[in-house]
Amino acid sequence: MTSRIGVVTFPGTLDDQDALRAVRLAGAEPVSLWHRDKDVKQVDAVVLAGGFSYGDYLRAGAISRFSPVMETIIEQAKAGLPVLGICNGFQILTEAHLLPGAMLRNNHLHFICRDQKLRVENAETAWTADYEQGQEISVPLKNMDGRYVADERVLDELEAEGRVAFRYLDGNPNGSLRDIAGITNAAGNVVGLMPHPEHAVEPLIGTGGTDGLGFFTSIIKKLVAA
Repeated sequence: MTSRIGVVTFPGTLDDQDALRAVRLAGAEPVSLWHRDKDVKQVDAVVLAGGFSYGDYLRAGAISRFSPVMETIIEQAKAGLPVLGICNGFQILTEAHLLPGAMLRNNHLHFICRDQKLRVENAETAWTADYEQGQEISVPLKNMDGRYVADERVLDELEAEGRVAFRYLDGNPNGSLRDIAGITNAAGNVVGLMPHPEHAVEPLIGTGGTDGLGFFTSIIKKLVAA
């Protein structure tokens, strides 16, 4: 049976169609989810796509965290539902306390858009198993509030438990502490990162490479194995 992966659309979401396309290219059934619906249509995994939900008012992701769909996603994520938060989705995951820390304005106070090299630090999560630990990949990065911060205790805990999933290479683009580009929860089912793997899944768009496709093939293999 084909795995069903939902992609949530909030007001101001920009990359939901790209994420749905990435899911389809990887071989799963993409399912559109609307932020006002608590029903997640029995999907096997969820992607919170990038954009500027609710215009990033208050803080990026702060309002979306209270959308009806998030009540269901938070409950199911704590029970093991795989969830990937990309850019604004990562911001929403921190606001929902599914991942620790917070996202602040880039330290140079400018929007940044470029291809970004990353190192895979944890290849054992539900979303990264098709990569090798230490593998270097390149995917687009585009954000204004992309600076990951947490207190030293949390940062040390993330490092000690192997929960830093991705780290920036060739220069830190936004001032994220310890060059952190993405993290995972302790169970490995919830992953958030600022760069956009859904823009690097086929040769004709994005980076012109497919380094991001592994996120979506990883979760399909995980679901099939389960």
